[in-house]
Amino acid sequence: MKYFAAVAAAGLSLMAPALAESAGAVAAARDWRADHGAEILAGFVDLLSLPNDANDAENIRRNADYITALFAERGFEMALLESDEAPPLIYGLRETPGAARTIAIYVHYDGQPTEPADWTHPPFEPRLYTRAMTEGGEEIAFPKRGEPVDEDWRIYARSASDDKAPIPALLATIDALDEAGIGFTSNIKLIFDGEEEAGSDYLDDYLRLHADKFADVDLWLFCDGPTHQSGRPQLVFGVRGVTGLDVTVYGPNRGLHSGHYGNWAPGPGWRLAQLLASMKDEKGRVLIKDFYKSSAPISKAERAAIAAMPDTDATLRETFGLAETEMDNAPLGERLLLPALNLKGLKSAEVGALSRNVIPPTATASIGLRLVKGNDPDAMLDLVEAHIEKQGFFIVREDPDAAMRAKHPLIAKVTRSGGYPAMRSNMDDARVAPLIAALKDAAGEDLILNPSLGGSLPLYMFESVSDAPIVILPIANYDNNQHSADENIRLGNLFYGVDAYAAVLTMAAE
Repeated sequence: MKYFAAVAAAGLSLMAPALAESAGAVAAARDWRADHGAEILAGFVDLLSLPNDANDAENIRRNADYITALFAERGFEMALLESDEAPPLIYGLRETPGAARTIAIYVHYDGQPTEPADWTHPPFEPRLYTRAMTEGGEEIAFPKRGEPVDEDWRIYARSASDDKAPIPALLATIDALDEAGIGFTSNIKLIFDGEEEAGSDYLDDYLRLHADKFADVDLWLFCDGPTHQSGRPQLVFGVRGVTGLDVTVYGPNRGLHSGHYGNWAPGPGWRLAQLLASMKDEKGRVLIKDFYKSSAPISKAERAAIAAMPDTDATLRETFGLAETEMDNAPLGERLLLPALNLKGLKSAEVGALSRNVIPPTATASIGLRLVKGNDPDAMLDLVEAHIEKQGFFIVREDPDAAMRAKHPLIAKVTRSGGYPAMRSNMDDARVAPLIAALKDAAGEDLILNPSLGGSLPLYMFESVSDAPIVILPIANYDNNQHSADENIRLGNLFYGVDAYAAVLTMAAE
């Protein structure tokens, strides 16, 4: 694992900020990566070869130490913020003399657990393909120094896209700018999380205990997630929150023969189906009272951004085998700005060859809620419970005993999940305007401004340590098999990251 260290040791020194135009910085980054593409890949392979399951303390520490050394060699003051309960949080700072702005860049260095048997190759033995495997790509050797690199090539390995890709891209950007003598225009802080895929349970503790390190942040830049489904680059201003609950309803206290007792003993599956049907209509509108009431209004800027986004809905419906989507094919971008009620799973006895002529004792549904700005997770679950009670159910937290069964015809055991709120920054915030302008030097007019991702990240934690806007700059290809076997990164996306970070590090003052 020598390449990144060798580049840093080759005489690169800190440059006084020259306030270069971001367009010039992007051009310098493109020239540098064109000459050093093979070396960038070699360093990335070293990083991807380190297993990074958040529950594997030894290897997570190896990742943290290795990444820390890479940035220390590039002039960052680095530290590992430690806890006995969680992986280290990597913290770094590179100050720019005269800078009036501090940008904090977040990346997570842990990855999803793997099941090697599901992978075409071992997940921590990176492989290079001429294009996606699903498109007939063929495995090839990694290029040697000086050999050309094709942007359609793909690296297959765990965390190739989620979320180690920003690390080699950022390192390559720093090397390119340092070699060209182009200074940063902001102080740069690094926050690299080692437990994001495990829920970031201790991230808020780190932020609270080290709040002094983050109080001066003027802009949070989260480097995670995929580009738009159209393939175009995007800057995203928010994420949805998440919570959920399991609901179990009851029939007889034991399984009953459906021939002897069918049409007499109530079936819990039917009761649950009727309860669920009362929550959402056939068009997709949630019928729970006040479900949409607390949602922050969609601003004019957000509506304009949605209208300007490429229309991929028809293509997505074809891809996913859907004749129509909710609310008469309402745009996906619009639907992501509303809270969602999703049925994650149902269970009541067995089906198919395993089914039996039985009325089972229970039926259970796992319900997931995706939240938008303004929704409090506990308050939203309160609304769901109030709706369940309105349908005549008596809510319990434990399985009912005989006395309770005799007293209440309809019983629902509700088990709440954890969760966290959504976050959405103001698209009109003046502090973000220089970033948008700079990114257009890297992405051109293809840059999409997206009000919110559909997925959830605990970005709300960062609102507690500063009032700076929080935005997400994804670089990974949208078809990267995130969280799945054969995860991959398209090299063109990796190299776009180099260009984008060059624009970020040299963007104009507000």
